[in-house]
Amino acid sequence: MTSASAPRPGVSNLVLVGPMGSGKSSIGRRLAEHFGLRLADADREIESRAGCSVNQIFESEGEAGFRTRERATLAELLQDEGLVLATGGGAVLDAANRSLMRERGFVVYLQAGVDQQLQRLAQDRTRPLLAHGDRERILRGLAEVRAPLYAQVAHLQFDTDGHSETDTAEHLARLLEVHWPFAAACRQRSIPS
Repeated sequence: MTSASAPRPGVSNLVLVGPMGSGKSSIGRRLAEHFGLRLADADREIESRAGCSVNQIFESEGEAGFRTRERATLAELLQDEGLVLATGGGAVLDAANRSLMRERGFVVYLQAGVDQQLQRLAQDRTRPLLAHGDRERILRGLAEVRAPLYAQVAHLQFDTDGHSETDTAEHLARLLEVHWPFAAACRQRSIPS
């Protein structure tokens, strides 16, 4: 399913939101290459600034400490123009983040069902929220809370289930060329496989 709403005119940032395992970082890289934009991964930026991993931040500061760092990082990154920003799955929990993302970017919600997430994250041990407990139950609980927020902030919703990252990026790039006014001004490049 794909749906779109009108963005603020002149927005040159592309912001990817969605649950963990939806492909925000990998698809973001391909979209940045396609449109000739700079890629920023919010979690990697937070790690770089903190000098430690997201897991270590969660362990030492808790989720609240991480969310404070995330809010400051998003605010700084979105001062730039011409950026593809891959956000963390929980970035939408903060109302100020949602408002900023929508104001400073064209927001795409990459949808992924829990079964798809479980498959994509099967070997991933870097997610603090999945470190303890039943992964499926945790992912379903996160989806219940976060899916409405992703939908609320999104200008475009795109279902990634059952598609490779390459196919998703190619299809999404074509949709962006139709729905994101800034895409027409970007230098077109082919998406690498």
